[in-house]
Amino acid sequence: MRQADPALPPAVSRVDCSYLESLLGYNARRAALVVIGDFMQRMAPYGMRPVDFSVLSLITHNPGITSRQLCKALGMQAPNLVGMLNAMEKRSLISRLPHPRDGRATGLHPTLSGQTMMHDAERTAAEHEDNLLTGLSAAERQTLLQLLQKVYK
Repeated sequence: MRQADPALPPAVSRVDCSYLESLLGYNARRAALVVIGDFMQRMAPYGMRPVDFSVLSLITHNPGITSRQLCKALGMQAPNLVGMLNAMEKRSLISRLPHPRDGRATGLHPTLSGQTMMHDAERTAAEHEDNLLTGLSAAERQTLLQLLQKVYK
């Protein structure tokens, strides 16, 4: 066995992460990496990123929603949404129709294929969450969601 050189600093045998693990941002980022990585793999067959999923979900559950309402609900900038909506329209997932009360606004509506795809994608998202949260009880899942929402709402 080789003798340690007293002039050298000691080797780390166990990494102490306790300080980082006491920080919300560190824990949120570590959890997000796991959640988003798995989510992206599961959404790949639908050709959707997490933001696409969120936008199409809101349009599906709120037919007639405006771009402004979408941006506010998701904390997005309008320029970031324009290309996404154009791509969804090109894929025949959404359609734009005149707003019934505001002549300057356009309502966003899911097409039948958009509704069908969103239904399937939401079922996949539920499976994704069940898989990730298998170690949590229903009450713990609800508490986790409520606590996370307190941070950003």
